[in-house]
Amino acid sequence: TDEADGRFHFAEKSNRAGVGNAGADAKRFKVWNGPWTAEDKDGMIVLSAVAADRSIMLRLRPSRAPVVHGRDGVSLKGREKGQASHYYSLTRLETSGTLTIGGRLETVKGLSWMDHEFGSNQLSEAQVGWDWFGLHLDNGMDLMIYRIRRADGTIEPVSSGTLLLPDRTVVHLPLEAIEYSVRDAWTSPVSKAVYPSRWKIMIPDHQIELSISPTVADQELVTTHSTKVTYWEGSVTVKGSVGGQPVAGAGYVELTGYAKSMGKVF
Repeated sequence: TDEADGRFHFAEKSNRAGVGNAGADAKRFKVWNGPWTAEDKDGMIVLSAVAADRSIMLRLRPSRAPVVHGRDGVSLKGREKGQASHYYSLTRLETSGTLTIGGRLETVKGLSWMDHEFGSNQLSEAQVGWDWFGLHLDNGMDLMIYRIRRADGTIEPVSSGTLLLPDRTVVHLPLEAIEYSVRDAWTSPVSKAVYPSRWKIMIPDHQIELSISPTVADQELVTTHSTKVTYWEGSVTVKGSVGGQPVAGAGYVELTGYAKSMGKVF
């Protein structure tokens, strides 16, 4: 996402695993899709990808231990048997490397977030999609929230979140602990899907009040050449307060099921 110019770039790629063009090493952290790779090298995660006139080469070093979501290491996604996953995040990865756009090479540094989620089941037909938030606050807090939306307009009751406090304490947030409202909407000129576009999130038990806004309105991915899923996923800014003190931050939001139901797709 080029916030200065208001532009969003994405690329997609499919390859067959059978001939070695894509896969995952079973003995070490190495995942590849053609020349796109993510792998562990000497305790760092190294990301590399090239698409047309754009490329990245990033080195990410965890500065915090993995955060495990859910109760007892199980993140529930529904009430049916098997609707759950194991889900952890590396919420703060110190990042450095290079970025190329249009032949211009830039040295970059920043802060990244990695999610890894794996399970045995998918959404039910009654579940259309999810809203997911991963936020860094400048007071040292990290916040993850997911809300699974049902076809009848309600939110799956097992939806939840995780709050990581500055002292590294991990707090599980059940759905009822999170107050959530949508303040704006954006209509895609491509898919015609209507996405929420600004949010207010409050966690009263921790005196957290946050206003969240996209850095660029159009961060929609229409993946006609790979998964064929249309969704919105992009960068956001955060302003608000914690315990009455001003706080700011940045993060990422993923919105699925607005162009087409994700039920039984994942």
